[in-house]
Amino acid sequence: MILGFHASHEQIHPRRLLDAVIKAEEVGFGAAMCSDHFAPWSARQGHSGFAWSWLGAALQATNLKFGVVNAPGQRYHPAIVAQAAGTLEAMYPGRFWAALGSGENVNEHITGDAWPRKSVRNDRLRESVDVMRRLLNGEEVTSDGLVTVDRAQLWTLPDSPPPLLGAATSPETAAFVAPWVDGLATVLQEPDDLRAIIEAYRGAGGTGPVVLQVHLSYASTDEEALAIAHDQWRSNVFAPPICWDIDSPAGFDEASKHVQPSDMTSNVLVSSDAAWHAARIAEFVELGFDEIYLHHVGTEQDRFLDVFGDRVVSQFA
Repeated sequence: MILGFHASHEQIHPRRLLDAVIKAEEVGFGAAMCSDHFAPWSARQGHSGFAWSWLGAALQATNLKFGVVNAPGQRYHPAIVAQAAGTLEAMYPGRFWAALGSGENVNEHITGDAWPRKSVRNDRLRESVDVMRRLLNGEEVTSDGLVTVDRAQLWTLPDSPPPLLGAATSPETAAFVAPWVDGLATVLQEPDDLRAIIEAYRGAGGTGPVVLQVHLSYASTDEEALAIAHDQWRSNVFAPPICWDIDSPAGFDEASKHVQPSDMTSNVLVSSDAAWHAARIAEFVELGFDEIYLHHVGTEQDRFLDVFGDRVVSQFA
């Protein structure tokens, strides 16, 4: 099992985030992943660096394997995502993967195109992944579907294509992506819900690693940890379709005005006890996750990295 560090571009300046991932490797984390947003979830978070620029620097600065969650099809043409992923894999063989999803309007609306209904977004995702796989296999691609491609070809190819995982937060989506991805990535939910997602994925023929991103808040006291979670992550407590369809940080801030601190614990692991966090992580391992990426939702990462490196990471080495 790989225990990794999640780098949140929405919350932290990319220079400081690079320092954090370097430190994550130093304290023992075995891998890292990052978000790929154009906008943060809240004005309080205040950042949103370009993930692909940062990934090149992070891969050069560490020896970690890196993943990114990306939505090809609207903000990104899939040929561009394939070129970016192929270049990183060519430069750093075996150290890069991408989890591909249907996107969120907070990022995708910038193109000015209409935000499609979920079924159309899923079909567009499937077409985009097909385009990416063909390009990464060296083909010239022309396509006239939900995504238009005209004679695209990648001229710099990796020795082997990087793994393309499916991003899913429901059993239905997990089953949908299972036949055509190399693994599954999902986010923290109740254990029974996570079990259902894994079972749906495996039951539909899904192979490869199952990856979990865990949002947590750690501080010197439970009260401080809860205050950090409420300040930084209360815009992220909403289930689909709300989290897919709101189109701006201001919209998320308005929607989250009445979220109470007590509401945070369903989406964030909140505790000042590192052993408690380790026990929760162990439960996710028992569910069958192969890779678990820890996201401390505070903007300051040093104390979290020091403590978890000393008290948590070694338990899963």
